[in-house]
Amino acid sequence: MATIHDVAARAGVSPATVSRFLRGQRVRSAEAIQAAVDEMDYWPSATAQSLQSGRTHTIGVVVPDITNPYFAAVVKGMESVTRHTDYRIQLANTDESSEREDAVLAEMIRRVDGIILAPATEQDQTPLYVRDAGVPLVFVDRDLLGGEHFDAVLVNNAKGGQQAGEHLLGLGHTRIAAISGSQDTTPGRCRREGFVKALTAAGVEIPPEHDLVGDFREESGYQLALSLLSLPEPPTAIFSANNLMTLGALKALRDLRTDIPGEMSLIGFDDLDTGPLLRPPLTVIDRPMVEQGALAMRLLLRRFEDQYANDAARRIILDTKLIERASTAPPRKPRTAAGAGRTGRGRQR
Repeated sequence: MATIHDVAARAGVSPATVSRFLRGQRVRSAEAIQAAVDEMDYWPSATAQSLQSGRTHTIGVVVPDITNPYFAAVVKGMESVTRHTDYRIQLANTDESSEREDAVLAEMIRRVDGIILAPATEQDQTPLYVRDAGVPLVFVDRDLLGGEHFDAVLVNNAKGGQQAGEHLLGLGHTRIAAISGSQDTTPGRCRREGFVKALTAAGVEIPPEHDLVGDFREESGYQLALSLLSLPEPPTAIFSANNLMTLGALKALRDLRTDIPGEMSLIGFDDLDTGPLLRPPLTVIDRPMVEQGALAMRLLLRRFEDQYANDAARRIILDTKLIERASTAPPRKPRTAAGAGRTGRGRQR
């Protein structure tokens, strides 16, 4: 393979002159250099180009749980934008750990032109370090306390939680429970706040034993749903604050042979590809996941343009919508004893 020194020798100029020519600068003997490049089929290495331009054409994407279908959809939206550019995505998973996030970002800022981040917690300080290092940063899904100086594409989580509460209230439920995600994250805190707001406005109290907090994982949803079903007077409806916890709750209801929605109505936050195919089909609070990723990527690419580099932060808040299916219905068979479903009365649809 030809090197820049070979091209320089063929054109009768120095390697430094060839380098300047390849960066688009005016140099002497430009025609001779172009002819040498063509004749020798010379392609500058990506490493050399990045050293010369200061750009790697790589974008870091850091998410807390790569197994969550929501983040897969978000990354799909990002890729739909980058496929039309010369940028590529480097994906990293923090496993909901601030410590892991710190390590990932500290390594990544030396190798990428910009980062899209879903922070592990709202109290993270590492994004401030990234910004101070001069690397453009966009938040997606989650925010920081005091993060208004960063670009972000978020969703109206409080409204989504409120929609879930109002839906269950409208069906006539008064014994309603919530299994929420971590309260150190924007989605976990805001969804719960919106849900509680809806119940409070209707004069419905949510007792502590019905107001449970987990960690957005499937096992968490499973264990919290089991706790609710084991109460002497279980709720008649559950709001689950994300898709993985909803899957865990569905498994718990199935294991205890609890009829949905006859004995328990269930509404989740975030739709699943299989949501309409479940028996019964799942009622959800949905949001435009792919669009959220695409918008975040467009905001970041915009920061790479000189005329927008120092603009004020742009904050985009997307709406949620209720998709009503068959997993929610008016309460018909209130449970009165722990584990009533274990007797075989009631069945999973």
